[in-house]
Amino acid sequence: MQIHTNKDLSSLNTLQLRSQAEHFAELHSEQDVRDILNDSSLRKLSWNILGGGSNLVLPSTVRGLVLKVANQGRELIGEDHEAWYVKVQAGEVWHDFVQWTLQQGYWGLENLSLIPGTAGAAPIQNIGAYGVEVKDTLWEVSCLDLQSGENKVFSNKECHFAYRDSFFKQEGAGRYLVWNMTFRLPKKNVLHLEYGDIRKELERQQLVAEPRTIANAVIHIRQSKLPDPKVIGNAGSFFKNPIVSKDMRDTLLQSHTDLVSFPYQNTQFKLAAGWLIDRAGWKGKKLGPVGMYEKQALVLVNHGGASADDVWKLANQVSLDVKNAFGVEIEPEPIRW
Repeated sequence: MQIHTNKDLSSLNTLQLRSQAEHFAELHSEQDVRDILNDSSLRKLSWNILGGGSNLVLPSTVRGLVLKVANQGRELIGEDHEAWYVKVQAGEVWHDFVQWTLQQGYWGLENLSLIPGTAGAAPIQNIGAYGVEVKDTLWEVSCLDLQSGENKVFSNKECHFAYRDSFFKQEGAGRYLVWNMTFRLPKKNVLHLEYGDIRKELERQQLVAEPRTIANAVIHIRQSKLPDPKVIGNAGSFFKNPIVSKDMRDTLLQSHTDLVSFPYQNTQFKLAAGWLIDRAGWKGKKLGPVGMYEKQALVLVNHGGASADDVWKLANQVSLDVKNAFGVEIEPEPIRW
């Protein structure tokens, strides 16, 4: 393992922000982590954990030590009459892992196809799309305690999952390094077609709904709406969908009859942040070197040369305009270092 100084992170974050790490190392094994923990000079530094860099807004200089998770591997570790148990290492590319499960004949993650980033970020963010979240099939998460170097396994319940949130973003932030996770993928095929345009896409292609065709439909929909971060810098959906009461949703519907909303839990509704941003006038609009994507208002894009300050200036203005137009607060999804 090498410790690099003044490492350029511009190609390691999908927003393509200019950023440099004072110190940088890749973690391929648990021993790499323990070697760092045993180095007194490195332990004095502040640490940041980097996965695929797809949900981050990086400053021009990242102080301390950046640790990029790079362990690899995926395997079936067991099964019973109800489910398959599949383990994936944190450094694996999430989309590649999802496609591998489908190739092996295991389903349950197909709606989460083409979400950027590494597998290790999935439980931290409780990633979700098209009516499915990681928490729905996650069995357990194995972590390394960055204080003691010991292994710690968290059950699904202990992860304290919420909408785009988990124990690892709250109480466990900075202490636990997600190293691998096990998914319990049910053998009973339960399809989720109710969100987005999945059903329409299947009908358009005259396809029967099954895990592989659903995955292909999701991939096609995402590619048609979302920019490729290799072509134009972006962090995917930049804002969370706000959750409001039924009364507030009904009030908004009176003046905005085409409001896009979905039932959430018992008496709440999730509003489509992209719709709110679009109607607030930001779809395709720029502010300096950044803007909201012309095909999907929920995506903040870097048109070139942007800094973290540029990103937050735009995000704050979009949030303010949505609040003024609809009385609804929208929150950024990416993590700010």
